[in-house]
Amino acid sequence: MRIVDCQKARTINNPHGVRTSLVYDHPEAQVVHMELQSGEALRRHITPVNVFFYVLEGLGTVEIGDERETVGPDTLVESPASIPHRLINQGQKPFRVLVVKVPRPETGSRIL
Repeated sequence: MRIVDCQKARTINNPHGVRTSLVYDHPEAQVVHMELQSGEALRRHITPVNVFFYVLEGLGTVEIGDERETVGPDTLVESPASIPHRLINQGQKPFRVLVVKVPRPETGSRIL
């Protein structure tokens, strides 16, 4: 059994400059824990595989293509492959999200 504490997992560098931890990494899927502080946002980017976001804590905005919605805890948002997207924290509290990529991408995301 492998147990990962997302709050204590090793952080990884990313082009967005937000706290990110890779918590699961297998050919079938990749799971990243992201924590956006107040005012932080991901840069608009394209991921080459399907992604879904599961909100753990806080309120934030998800942009996918031309759609934009505010989401909160226990919300799952699907983001199809190759569609521009980003996450934004316009609130005062941390916005924590699990980002699940299926399958694990062979290449990185493309920043727009």
